[in-house]
Amino acid sequence: MSDNQKDSLAQLATHTLDRRAFMIRASALGLGGIAANSLFAKHARAATPKKGGALKIGLTGGGATDTLDPALAGSQVPFHLCHMFGEPLVEVSPQGHGIEPRLATEYSSNPDATVWTFKIRKGVKFHDGSTLQPDDVAATLKRHIDKNSKSVAYGILRGITNVEAKGDDVVITVASPTADFPYLMTSYNLVIQPKGGVGAPAAGIGTSAYKLVRAEAGVGYQFAKFDDYWDDSRGHFDTVELLVINDATARSSALRSGQIHMMSAVPPKVAKLLASTNVDVKNVAGRGHYAFSMMCDKAPFDNNDLRLALKFAINRKEILEKVIFGYGSVGNDSPINPTYPLYDTSIPQREFDLDKARFHYKKSGHDGSPIVLSGADVAFPGAMDAEALFQQTAQAAGIPLQIHREPNDGYWSDVWLKKPFVATYWNGRAVQDQMYSTAYIVGSDYNETHFNNPKFDDIIKAARGETDEAKRKALYSEAFYLVRDEGGAIVPIFNDFVDGISKKIGGWVDDVNFELMNGYAAHKCWFEG
Repeated sequence: MSDNQKDSLAQLATHTLDRRAFMIRASALGLGGIAANSLFAKHARAATPKKGGALKIGLTGGGATDTLDPALAGSQVPFHLCHMFGEPLVEVSPQGHGIEPRLATEYSSNPDATVWTFKIRKGVKFHDGSTLQPDDVAATLKRHIDKNSKSVAYGILRGITNVEAKGDDVVITVASPTADFPYLMTSYNLVIQPKGGVGAPAAGIGTSAYKLVRAEAGVGYQFAKFDDYWDDSRGHFDTVELLVINDATARSSALRSGQIHMMSAVPPKVAKLLASTNVDVKNVAGRGHYAFSMMCDKAPFDNNDLRLALKFAINRKEILEKVIFGYGSVGNDSPINPTYPLYDTSIPQREFDLDKARFHYKKSGHDGSPIVLSGADVAFPGAMDAEALFQQTAQAAGIPLQIHREPNDGYWSDVWLKKPFVATYWNGRAVQDQMYSTAYIVGSDYNETHFNNPKFDDIIKAARGETDEAKRKALYSEAFYLVRDEGGAIVPIFNDFVDGISKKIGGWVDDVNFELMNGYAAHKCWFEG
């Protein structure tokens, strides 16, 4: 058995499967019964959760305009807030492939994947004392598909034509076949709220292991263990505090000194140094990516030759090595990388090419005025260093790229989605349809590049309902080329999720979906003795 198989089994033994399910999986991987029993017992003993304690987590990406309304949550801290107080119907597995039940115990569809039925778990309590009902689920989804709600999840749910509670089930009808529909239900925006959150969308009331006690946007949030939580395998701390510490140096210092027990976004340049102290540095490759996004309908970025010039003028390998110190992989001006199902490995990598950059810049007819790229340290770890390297290579091609440093506080509310050329960060999504529907199709609230390509939208719609995997893969390949060659996203690198945790923390499991175990570290971890 390979080391990777052993590691996978170790994770399964410590976290996700009971003994019977584990033994079935171990047998499939070729591990004998005696050895499998021994491995399960070893890791199950080591993984026995210990109750109690006050956990403190330092996060980046927070500001005074952050909200507790899941419909409006769009950056790192609101992401974590949604997962702290709420739960979706289903979750993506930590490995990134497969669906795990949460508030829905099971789901099914009709043969053409246009009607989906979710059976709602019984006996679940909201933090306000009310009991979860299918009506709450239906009301939550109806709020998000209402254009007037301004929900950022509207883009991925816009195909829904009807939501209805029927007995113990919620039945959802979509306009066209949607093979990946359960993956769409894993969105952090879709945590279920009492009565759908109508009337009190930002109350922070959900069904999770922790209930909200105090909230001060841009500063911190206090949570306490919810005594009526339905799942004994989660929620081991007495209290959890999320602290907004946007400065990476301050966040690292707080972790080393024990003021916090976990931190997101460890700066890659200090990761090895941090790991040499009383801290464990965890990194996992996933779908997160750093980008410089141009609005395709705003001058001068409404000229595709100018966009191509900038894409050829960026040295991706240099940014990978000098900014994130190898904690990631090079990007290809698309949000999709090989971790996604149905990725086309035959697509060639776009290389750094100053001659092509000069050619397209000249062809664009640009007048030579400064091309302003806005950024801030909070955009992604090393954002301003990456912009400085980009500026140097662009100027070598004769492109007058100018950097404008923005304040960290308010960056996501006042700069992102407002200015035409910005540094940005995405944690990725579970499947290609969800990523493209969230940020690239016309009408999606997160279409930061203002990509407006009817052909692209038609391809995504066709792929969504295509059940033949070969045909579906071909459609996604075509979509990739359109985004890469005509879109406004410069994606230089895919980043590893690099987190720092105290050596006192137990229960950690790598999760490819997002930082801090996809926002569930506070739910799944505990303090060792």
